[in-house]
Amino acid sequence: MRPWRSIAAWWTNFRASPREVRKERCIGGALMLTALSAISGLALITAFIFKEGVPIITKVGLGDFILSSNWYPLEGEFGILPMIAGSIAVTLGAMVIGVVFGLACAVLLTQFVRPGIVAIMKPSIELLAGIPSVVYGFIGVVILVPFIRDYLGGPGLSVLAASVVLGVMVLPTVTSISIDALQAVPRSFREGSIALGATEWQTTHGVVLKAARSGIVAAVILGMGRAVGETMAVIMVAGNTIDIPHSLLDPVRTLTSNIALEMGYSAGDHRKALFATGVVLFVIIMILNTIALTVSRRRAGKAQSR
Repeated sequence: MRPWRSIAAWWTNFRASPREVRKERCIGGALMLTALSAISGLALITAFIFKEGVPIITKVGLGDFILSSNWYPLEGEFGILPMIAGSIAVTLGAMVIGVVFGLACAVLLTQFVRPGIVAIMKPSIELLAGIPSVVYGFIGVVILVPFIRDYLGGPGLSVLAASVVLGVMVLPTVTSISIDALQAVPRSFREGSIALGATEWQTTHGVVLKAARSGIVAAVILGMGRAVGETMAVIMVAGNTIDIPHSLLDPVRTLTSNIALEMGYSAGDHRKALFATGVVLFVIIMILNTIALTVSRRRAGKAQSR
């Protein structure tokens, strides 16, 4: 009876409270329920993926599942090493492109142009994130893949094509967060460096970039998570061959592509193996997000200590 007495006492106190207090408590309760529903949804998704995927990992063996190159679902062989290698190759290629151009764009907009131009250019760059991935994939198939096939060789559908497309897709994330990190550096750092006789580039390279290093690292890691989880554009331009790539011009299949391509007709252990692939992908993305949050908090702690 104690829970009921507690609820009755809470209800009595609630009714006795002033109207404004009751309104605030209702709003707070609604917000709390909304937050808990989001967390509950994430927890249910996580539990479902692990429930479906972990048994087949236990059955096959973690080593054989991750380190084997034999992906023959009808024969009971589930080795995802080619997909892991493909995901790593495509993601690294995308990050080389996205980080180089994204960071260069952020430095240009924050250090060498007027604030009015930044106010126009930054939202324009962020609009790239709103373009559907299938549009990027279509542009890659129509323009990029024939260019690679005609001038560089190979089938065109390759690690290089997927890296370029993903590099453009992660560009808004890297650029936007890097701009915020560079703008958060105290202006006194820059003014003090210039007052000591350093040039603008020396100040940018030796002072501003080093002070914003944590935020830039967080931008890179979040962009990497975006690249690892992309599916549709990669399916369209990567070639989807289950083989470890030995060249930028080789076709590959990523973890996300493998799930999307085979889930429609899978059954039994094959279906469970695809969920297990999702478990591996889930763990990778969670690790990247955890690193990004840790780096961001460390940066915030350093900023407060100053």
